[in-house]
Amino acid sequence: VQLQASGGGLVQAGGSLRLSCEASGISLAYWSIGWFRQAPGKEREGVSCISSSGDVTYYADSVKGRFTISRDNAKNTVYLQMNSLKPEDAAVYYCASDRRFIMSKSHRTIAMCGSSTYYGSWGQGTLVTVSK
Repeated sequence: VQLQASGGGLVQAGGSLRLSCEASGISLAYWSIGWFRQAPGKEREGVSCISSSGDVTYYADSVKGRFTISRDNAKNTVYLQMNSLKPEDAAVYYCASDRRFIMSKSHRTIAMCGSSTYYGSWGQGTLVTVSK
């Protein structure tokens, strides 16, 4: 599956952006999707995940209450709405998936979804820059 993240850009602190993750060649409707980010000199970190049906979500503590993940399976797209952006949110954002990883309501899969280890398909990232 080919994933493509888009929607990044330059925004002032406190502003908002909505990222999109689209797939080509396959329906995302049965896949869990994760959003990750990587800032220069830092490791890639899990930001948010969503189950295939959208009924289970995960957020890193650093973005809880500010970011919202959602999906529109009819449009084959997963979104990451980012509000109240902070300079520390600046990074390249990636969406990822893997047919072998199924996110459910179990604490185990919710804990797993934020680890890049479980994702084999990655899209090209989109750059988010947040000015002070």
